[in-house]
Amino acid sequence: MTKRKVYLDHSATTYVRKEVIEAMMPYFSDIYGNASSFHQYGQESKKALTQSRETFAKLINAEYSDEIIFTSCGTESDNIAIKGVLPANHGRHIITTQIEHHAILYTCQYLEKKGYKVDYLSTDSAGKVNLQEIKNIITDETVIISIMHANNEIGTIEPIAEIGQMLREINKTRKNPVLFHTDAVQTAGKIKLDVQKLGVDLLSVSAHKFYGPKGVGALYVKKGTKIEPLFQGGHHENNLKPGTENIAGIVGMTKALELANNEISEENQKIYGLRKKLKDGILSKIPEITINTNTAESVSNVLSVSFNYIEGESLLLMLDMEGIAVSTGSACASGSTEPSHVLKAIGASPLASQGTIRFSLGKQNTAEDIDYVLEVLPRVVDRVRQMSPVWNSKFEK
Repeated sequence: MTKRKVYLDHSATTYVRKEVIEAMMPYFSDIYGNASSFHQYGQESKKALTQSRETFAKLINAEYSDEIIFTSCGTESDNIAIKGVLPANHGRHIITTQIEHHAILYTCQYLEKKGYKVDYLSTDSAGKVNLQEIKNIITDETVIISIMHANNEIGTIEPIAEIGQMLREINKTRKNPVLFHTDAVQTAGKIKLDVQKLGVDLLSVSAHKFYGPKGVGALYVKKGTKIEPLFQGGHHENNLKPGTENIAGIVGMTKALELANNEISEENQKIYGLRKKLKDGILSKIPEITINTNTAESVSNVLSVSFNYIEGESLLLMLDMEGIAVSTGSACASGSTEPSHVLKAIGASPLASQGTIRFSLGKQNTAEDIDYVLEVLPRVVDRVRQMSPVWNSKFEK
């Protein structure tokens, strides 16, 4: 079979759609004023900013447009959400999970050094949290709970709406409400976000995960939420994100989410089918594997597979030589020699974790792409295993 290029790392980043680029182009050339300037050049940019904010609010069913804070990325949104609410509210206790993205985990570890107490929720073997465990560890000191909407490595969707409802009931009897944040970076564009149904006070997204530009994200902050800025220097973004707004990026992100929301049902149906084809093919062609993704409870595009007795990095590099792009987990953990904290949390064996590959599908993938992967993958896995002393020791007498 002729070598082709197949990109299966959409959870790390996506390409920018043509329609999005077209929407952005005027703001690189013709409409370039600073949105804080009062002259007509600035007011043209201000109009685009205002319209984008109003549209984005509607896309996630926010009640007010000024509940949308435009940021530079999901990581910045997460940091503002967690660090911003702590000094503005009573208490020094944070609840999160063991499987969060490092944007949350590293933030919480930093805050522990500053004297905050952090509880890290366990999960079941599918990566789902337990509502009763959350309820049991809430104290009078709890300020915020941060639980990702879907995991970036294995794709598991968490019961965010159920947690939100539980917290609404708990907060009825509390003097100081527990705030609820979700990192929705991996669900925006795949699940239609509705902040009111989810029951969250804060929600983070990043444009480059749903075919928008890199370098722009958003944070939903429910009206009335007490929060302070991390940076000083300007009045921008409701005083939470000082600095001249990235108008082109904001316009592009809004257009990207609008397009994605309009296509969610059709796109998910296609991606689910391709993932099933990939999963079934791997199961039938390659022995000694573990499927880490519970495909019944995950976003449509992620499939995490552990190929036992090999190193995932070696497999990744050999697949790349065949034109197939995948990852060994989170792109933000690339280069780390530590086992995946997500796989460890769901009880995967350390040996299996070392040989884990995350396939994440996207818009441009086709059935022919999957056919190519299923033609290449078995022989590449076999080649890597033949070089593995662990694999060879299995057959020593």
